Amino acid sequence: MKTSTKNSPCWLALLAGLLVSTALIQPGIAQDQYDQDDPPSRVARLAYLQGSVSFQPAGESEWVQAAQNRPMTTGDQLWVDQDSHAELSLGSAVIDLNSNTGVSFLNLDDHTAQVQVSAGSINVRVRHLDRDDVFEIDTPNQAFSIFRPGRYRVEASEDGSYTVVSIREGEGESTGNGQTYTVHAGQRATFDGTDTLNAQVENLGGPDDFDNWSDGRYRRYEDSRSARYVSPDVVGYEDLDDNGDWRPNPTYGNVWYPRVSAGWAPYRDGHWAWVDPWGWTWVDDEPWGYAPFHYGRWMSVEGRWGWVPGPMEVAPVYAPALVVFVGGGGGFGGNMGWFPLGPREVYVPSYRVSRGYVNRVNVSNTTVNTTTVTNVYNTTIVNNNTTINNVTYVNKGVSGAVTAVPRQAFTSGQPVARAAVAVNARDVASAQMSSRAAVAPTSNSMLGSHANTANRVKAPPAAVASRPIVAKAKAPPPPVPFAARQQQLAAHPGQPIARQEMQRLQPANNAASAPRPPVKQAPPGKPATATVAQPGSQPGRPGNQPANRPGSPAAANERPGANPAPSNRPAPNNQPTPNEPAPNKRPNPAARENRLAQPPARTDRPPAAQPNNRPEANQPNNRAEPNRPNQPQPNNRPVEPPVRNDRPPTAQPNNRPEPNPAEPNRPQPTPAAPNNRPAEPPARNDRPPAAQPNNRPAEPAPPARNDRPPAAQPNNRPEPNRPEPTPATPNNRPAEPPARNDRPPAAQPNNRPAEPPPRTAPAERPSTPPPSERPPQRTPPPAQTHQAPPPQRPQTPEEKKKQQQEEQKKPQ
Repeated sequence: MKTSTKNSPCWLALLAGLLVSTALIQPGIAQDQYDQDDPPSRVARLAYLQGSVSFQPAGESEWVQAAQNRPMTTGDQLWVDQDSHAELSLGSAVIDLNSNTGVSFLNLDDHTAQVQVSAGSINVRVRHLDRDDVFEIDTPNQAFSIFRPGRYRVEASEDGSYTVVSIREGEGESTGNGQTYTVHAGQRATFDGTDTLNAQVENLGGPDDFDNWSDGRYRRYEDSRSARYVSPDVVGYEDLDDNGDWRPNPTYGNVWYPRVSAGWAPYRDGHWAWVDPWGWTWVDDEPWGYAPFHYGRWMSVEGRWGWVPGPMEVAPVYAPALVVFVGGGGGFGGNMGWFPLGPREVYVPSYRVSRGYVNRVNVSNTTVNTTTVTNVYNTTIVNNNTTINNVTYVNKGVSGAVTAVPRQAFTSGQPVARAAVAVNARDVASAQMSSRAAVAPTSNSMLGSHANTANRVKAPPAAVASRPIVAKAKAPPPPVPFAARQQQLAAHPGQPIARQEMQRLQPANNAASAPRPPVKQAPPGKPATATVAQPGSQPGRPGNQPANRPGSPAAANERPGANPAPSNRPAPNNQPTPNEPAPNKRPNPAARENRLAQPPARTDRPPAAQPNNRPEANQPNNRAEPNRPNQPQPNNRPVEPPVRNDRPPTAQPNNRPEPNPAEPNRPQPTPAAPNNRPAEPPARNDRPPAAQPNNRPAEPAPPARNDRPPAAQPNNRPEPNRPEPTPATPNNRPAEPPARNDRPPAAQPNNRPAEPPPRTAPAERPSTPPPSERPPQRTPPPAQTHQAPPPQRPQTPEEKKKQQQEEQKKPQ
């Protein structure tokens, strides 16, 4: 007992310290909880609609007509029907939707944009990506991750069997079924299969109509004058250019004044909608009505309303509506009223948030002292007091600034301008001000102003809407249906359900969740290599037929590069396919046509290529030097056999170790006569065109020699009275056995020059002798000839090589 009394002061001190610590920790725990409840600082704006576009809010099962400027967030879905287009703006990115396209946001927050494409085509322009940002496009058979800012196109087939990814600028990676494929700028990749993911890559074709439409839309961002006055992440700034004017103000800086009719006031032409997790959200009807109603502040100068944007250097934070509600939140006289916040006035969210969020949403949208923000935060959010006292709002006393509608019109999403009621200035002056509209939403509040179109608009086909989606990043659970949370929303009118509370509602209501395609988590993938698509290698692919491309029922030639026909589709990667010459080295088709018109006797070849004077194709002296021109004049060339190698090695169609058949599209040579030798490559066509035997200027030739330029036939011109040679008859050919063509040109009988000229000096070739000195033989020897030896057996390769080396040692 003594011991207990003696030690009691120590225990009391310890207990007091514990109580103090607990008191200090409690606010920190509460603050951490608020941090987790903070909503995203961005949403997607439905910026443009053309044609039939349908919208399904998160947690709802009904489709309604989409409304321009409607904010879209996680769980919202969009369907763009035939012959229609739409555009979504995220600030850091723009997404254009083609016809017959279904899109949803699996996740959208400050660092993640996870877009689901069930079918159709989208163009994505990513303006910037932070280090920790995730931008992912999920389709039925793969998940595509964007790594860099750039221009991307993703197409999902209607049957879900394949996805096409095209990159004009940037880089990304496709993941599916344990494989990953990297796609680079200038490539178009087709990913096939659902059980296994196969990839083919080809060069990107030219833009089609949808690409051109997207480019035209994006030029509005690049050329916008308003970009000089607002942060580039302010969604909707590009629409201010054509609908108002910027003017400097000595107090507030640059101010934008809309071109509107007399009596206009902010937050009047539009409607209210319930959008979780923010609650009551303003949706304006004006095409430009997005940025001025979710960022910045409004002020009245000499009877004209002007919009004051936030600081350019601060990243903007989206707000559902920057207004103050009149009447203590519950309205006045059965009506709901509001007016816009002015510069330097603090916005108090109606949803549960942290102190840091309140600071960000205010300092990014107006110039305000943080101490003022903190004081307002403590008196309203911390104390759970939505009534605002001792604050003088500058716009409260502006004539016509307050707008009011009946409560039922407010909650049902009716157009405010049609339902507006007159406001008594005395009632406004005596009413309390509140940061929250304390009325509970209804199902029509979710659907918005077009709730009357529910289930009377075009919706995606059932097969598209229910098809599973592959995702790489983990997506949040499906949204809780409105019916499952309506009771709790009614218990706390005007206050959205906190994120953690919403998660507790989720498990019990999975079965009642609104229809959403199941999400298949992609397993970790290993890098794989895509195959290079060959022209026409996918003749049966619907994706290669423009008329069947996802979301593109347009003309057959809609998109270059998407048609499998070789004439309309560039060769993949500009690389020659095996056993074909390089594309830029192939023979000119016109040259082939000119060759076909030449006589079939083949007497038009240069001397070294004459049938009885042809060397073997593998002789060393039969290869053209790298720097020599490789194409003779096309109009002077006859048809040539498929094994011609008179071009440089890189242009040889069949310059391979073993003989190959002729190219499929190459004209075939005329069948040889009995004494025609097998077609072998000429040895001396490696000279410049001016030095080619068939390309030298010449005097007019007699009819018998119209198959060659006369000056190109040294010592081989027929006598003037000689009749025209009959093609390929034995009496018109020197009587030499066919086996004689296995020698190099220098070893051929009657065809070896005493001093061969240098290969690089065409001017030193022997001159053409007069006709009187020319022998009657057909084979054109140089100026000095040798005695023709009797027929010999074919030389072995070793004998040929030795003989060539001896010839090369002779003085030049």
